[in-house]
Amino acid sequence: MMDYETQLKLQAYLDGELPEADSREMAKLLAQDQEAVLLLAELRNTRQALVAGEPQLSHPESREFFWSKIEREIQSQAPRPAPQPASWLASWRRFLVPAGAVAGVVVVLLLSLVGSPVGHMKTAVADSGAFTYRDYNSGATLVWLSYPAENEFADDLRAGTLQ
Repeated sequence: MMDYETQLKLQAYLDGELPEADSREMAKLLAQDQEAVLLLAELRNTRQALVAGEPQLSHPESREFFWSKIEREIQSQAPRPAPQPASWLASWRRFLVPAGAVAGVVVVLLLSLVGSPVGHMKTAVADSGAFTYRDYNSGATLVWLSYPAENEFADDLRAGTLQ
């Protein structure tokens, strides 16, 4: 009985994969051993049967296109998650964000219209006794000075004294 290592070397000999020294050794073995000759004949017949019986298939389209069709079919049959219903907060937010933006624009417009009066009066200091009036339409400015200042300190001081 032939050992497993010798059987593998005989297969490599048939396939032409042995180095020259091992190939000569296998040729000597085949000249002396009838079992090795029978195994070599069996291996040749098996090889010929495999080559002759293997169907040669070809596809009319390229390999990439063929596999892309299979991938698309798999993806079309994959279960899709059911859409989640929108929460009431998201629904309100969808309405309130644009409404808030419009309200902000309206407030800014109203303040800009109301903030530009025809005439404008201001005082420089709280009790200075001077008033300034500006009329933006005509471009006129009027400054009103009241002398002496009308307050409780004006009555106590005498004009021209340093006491």
